Amino acid sequence: MSEQQKEPNWERQVLEKLAMSAIQEQRRSRHWSILFKTLGFLYLFIVLFLAAGWFRSDGVSIKAHTALVDLQGVIAADQASADAVIASLQSAFDDKKTRGVVLRINSPGGSPVQAGQINDEIKRLRKLHPAVPLYVVVDDICASGGYYVAAAADKIFVDKASIVGSIGVLMDGFGFTETMKKLGVERRLLTAGENKGFLDPFSPADPKQEAYARQMLEEIHGQFINVVRAGRGKRLKETPDMFSGLVWSGEKSIALGLADGFGTVESVARDVVKAEDVVDFTQREGLAERLAGRLGATLAKAWSPFAKSGVELR
Repeated sequence: MSEQQKEPNWERQVLEKLAMSAIQEQRRSRHWSILFKTLGFLYLFIVLFLAAGWFRSDGVSIKAHTALVDLQGVIAADQASADAVIASLQSAFDDKKTRGVVLRINSPGGSPVQAGQINDEIKRLRKLHPAVPLYVVVDDICASGGYYVAAAADKIFVDKASIVGSIGVLMDGFGFTETMKKLGVERRLLTAGENKGFLDPFSPADPKQEAYARQMLEEIHGQFINVVRAGRGKRLKETPDMFSGLVWSGEKSIALGLADGFGTVESVARDVVKAEDVVDFTQREGLAERLAGRLGATLAKAWSPFAKSGVELR
């Protein structure tokens, strides 16, 4: 093959190499461009988080704040549980930048056991962190078990129309014996232990069992009253019907010493805690946790002697 025939092939190879080099250079440029843009966005987000006080390191907030914990709904193992509320409170108190904790309550009450556990933990945390106050802010209602929890706070703030009180205990149920007679239904209950069918709704009422239940309710009611008196101290202006189960408006509750003043989460953070940035420490359960909790509570109720007549602070 002559030199003239080789020359066009040589020029073509050079052009292909130049084209490939240009393509590779463009690819490298795009990769570096994407990398720098990603780093730029990441840097911008970090700056924004730092500026807003949201970024945390090792579980400790960088900016001083008021910690918020919500207690919403019925206080029960499968709803507003002591485990969830206590874990949230512990996280709030443990954060070194927490200047005060606000427990926002909107609850009609519930389990005396769950409410008592939260009350006890609040008192423990207040002793463990004496420089960090805990205030309760009431939304619509803080009744019965909700107030049992609130009584452990340094101060309680309400809206003038909030519902507060219901310091009492109840055990409810139904009796179906007359209905069963009309339907011709016979109850066949076998037990080992004369009180194993305690307050069974399909059996005639037993005066001895009813008397025992009333005695137990009085005992739990006494515990509730002691908790309120210990928590409110000299601020409490007792009246004959204070522990009768009545409820009062937020405005009246202040006059009775059941609450200390009017306030919201924002106003308490700004004017009382003096740290108006609010960080929510409320632990939210996922779907799996909620289902597991409800299943556990259902099984517990099924095995409880009070399954059909539960004791509640409501």
